[in-house]
Amino acid sequence: MSEILQMTYQAAGPSQTQAEVLTFDSLRRRNRGRTQRGDFYVLAVIRAGHGSAVLDFRTHALAERTVVLIGPGVVHRWTDIVELTGDIVLFVPTAPQPSARHPLSGAATAASWTAPAPSWRLVTAAVEHLRLETEHENRAPSGTEIPSLLLSALLARLSPLPADQEAGSTVFQRFRAIVERHFQTHHEVRYYASVLGYSPRTLSRAAHAATGRSAKSHINERLLLEAKRLLAHDRLTATRCAERLGFTDASNFSAFFLRETGQRPGAWQATQP
Repeated sequence: MSEILQMTYQAAGPSQTQAEVLTFDSLRRRNRGRTQRGDFYVLAVIRAGHGSAVLDFRTHALAERTVVLIGPGVVHRWTDIVELTGDIVLFVPTAPQPSARHPLSGAATAASWTAPAPSWRLVTAAVEHLRLETEHENRAPSGTEIPSLLLSALLARLSPLPADQEAGSTVFQRFRAIVERHFQTHHEVRYYASVLGYSPRTLSRAAHAATGRSAKSHINERLLLEAKRLLAHDRLTATRCAERLGFTDASNFSAFFLRETGQRPGAWQATQP
């Protein structure tokens, strides 16, 4: 098992900028193939080459014009980046302007997609402008909005982000956000409906309209993802997973995992490197 490198965003220099731009050469020197998880966003823009990355148990192929978005808490590993050239933008959740944060608010965001060719020149230009503004010698005084505005412009050039596809109504946005905060202790739709002031049927309609899945399925998918993280990366037992995820006992957790994956937790864990 690869030990997870827990990363915390630390601004370089006195300006305390909330975003920075790296090259893949820099990533190769820093990364060395380790499995990692950060408290910030990683946005990779591939200019040339072929490679791959694993984002929460899914392998994503990388090539020219691929864009990768990795949210805080997502376990990921750059498995093949020897040939890649491009840019990696690191930023904290509060770095973009408030209007640009909406599609980033989804639970456990991790996605990759191909940027449209007509907008590619504008995307790379936006990255370059952000790079120039955040380089040490060019950084504006602390408190300036320029990096935030440029990052927001970059995100706008990439729109619609994959998370936009599940943005849905305000009802679903609120539901998704509160599930992310409380899924480890509350598994029932009626709890979230009560807290938000909606009926369970309203939440299910909103979830289905946004994702094609029920509100209960959304909760279960978030639970399952966290269970897989705990089993594969933290190597917890079913009993410990049950405790961490709010199940009454290991048997109930095992039954849930079997229903969702077709395997018992221990059997699934044994298949993970």
